[in-house]
Amino acid sequence: MLTENEIKEIQLEMARAETPRAAILDALKVVQRHRGWVSNESVADIAELTGFTASEIDSIATFYSLIYRRKVGRHVILLCDSVSCWITGYEDLLAHLKSRLGVEFGQTTPDERFTLLPVVCLGACEQAPVMMIDEDLHGNLDAAKIDAMLAKYT
Repeated sequence: MLTENEIKEIQLEMARAETPRAAILDALKVVQRHRGWVSNESVADIAELTGFTASEIDSIATFYSLIYRRKVGRHVILLCDSVSCWITGYEDLLAHLKSRLGVEFGQTTPDERFTLLPVVCLGACEQAPVMMIDEDLHGNLDAAKIDAMLAKYT
């Protein structure tokens, strides 16, 4: 069930949008910001609030890779796998992250601290290899930098 705050924020986004459909992505972002991910129950609640079907809401949610339809860790690591990152050490960094975290892509650490996901491009090729942790972009990576960064995210 959507909270009162979520409902208010979604209604505000709907009022700002040119069309009701244009507010669906923002509604999904509201729920994800509050809960960390968008459950099937949340999809149904957004559908009821916006007047769309759950299938319509789900089709938008699943189109965008940064709308999480499964529970994720407290911090999401997006590792860029673009050509620039591949050339500058992506494979070694991926192996290091998998080893350090004990997870594969799409998995969350047992302590629910990190979820590791691939991303096609972060638009920071001049800093390759790069990754994001939550909203923070990190570039010119190596194993030591990754270890130092991970320690900062509790």
